[in-house]
Amino acid sequence: MSKFARFMKSGKAVKPNEKYAATRSLMDEDGAPLLWEFRHITSKENEEIRESCTVDTPVAGKPNVYRPRLKTSLYMQKLIAASVVTPDLYDAELQDSYGVKTPEDLLLALVDDPGEYAELAAWVETLQGFDSGLEDKVKQAKNS
Repeated sequence: MSKFARFMKSGKAVKPNEKYAATRSLMDEDGAPLLWEFRHITSKENEEIRESCTVDTPVAGKPNVYRPRLKTSLYMQKLIAASVVTPDLYDAELQDSYGVKTPEDLLLALVDDPGEYAELAAWVETLQGFDSGLEDKVKQAKNS
């Protein structure tokens, strides 16, 4: 048996998809908000999203010196859109019905209430593990 047996992929827990009512403006036939399905993204996917939302900005008073800056609103839009399984934000028919061409624009059209969008963003951050730091997880592991 390998000394790393416990770290092998076969022993890694699979995180299940979760459901959340992202907006109260889309309801089923009984008047209940529609549940959306969300998936956990990988660290690699997160880094790709973060990189796509980072721009170099010039440092004032220092010619040819740039500092990376994260476009946080765009990052959150892309993080949420990458997490959504249902509805399919990449579906052309659904995008056309709202007159948009990108998953991020469709997300903003579907959840057009700023308060609901803020709640959704906070929920997705928690889903993706941004709710606690490593220290909290170490304390939790020690107490188990």
